[in-house]
Amino acid sequence: KVIDLLAPYARGGKVGLFGGAGVGKTVLIQELINNVAKAHGGYSVFAGVGERTREGNDLYHEMIESGVNKDPHENGGSTAGSKAALVYGQMNEPPGARARVALTGLTIAENFRDQGQDVLFFVDNIFRFTQAGAEVSALLGRIPSAVGYQPTLATDMGAMQERITTTNKGSITSVQAIYVPADDLTDPAPATSFAHLDARTVLNRAISEKGIYPAVDPLDST
Repeated sequence: KVIDLLAPYARGGKVGLFGGAGVGKTVLIQELINNVAKAHGGYSVFAGVGERTREGNDLYHEMIESGVNKDPHENGGSTAGSKAALVYGQMNEPPGARARVALTGLTIAENFRDQGQDVLFFVDNIFRFTQAGAEVSALLGRIPSAVGYQPTLATDMGAMQERITTTNKGSITSVQAIYVPADDLTDPAPATSFAHLDARTVLNRAISEKGIYPAVDPLDST
């Protein structure tokens, strides 16, 4: 309700979910997946880029418990009727794997879109995607750019973001959680993503500390 009122999402748009650690980005994504599956019967694709293993495990079981996904152990290995595809490249994975997870999830979303579906594509977390790219860049011996990020930061980001498109068959609406290092929105990692986004939802630590969730900042969000 807060998002519908203060910062609504356009079909086929790209939305950034900005916030520091622990202000509720992942929980908000879970709520959106749940609402889309139950209220609209829509498909969601979740790409967990550099997530904590515990969070990935929690999300998997949360999806089954809420009825969004079917439990393969109860259905003879079948997941027919599930509404969310989950793709993980977690913190303990090598940087090459983490850098590819967002693109793998995007390929799945493109497949649903080409079948005529309106798909919600979630990435948690775009900052970890950038971080993985920086690690790969260091392994390749490239000279770092501003704040130690890879010199190809803008092209890496563009290569993924420009694939999130709507066709006359279906649409991909993207919600991207973006960790803001030290709550600094001018850091090159979150700043590079600004150019690609249609809207932003900013979660504010001061609001979350008051116990108000989701901690959407109505003045910073669009």
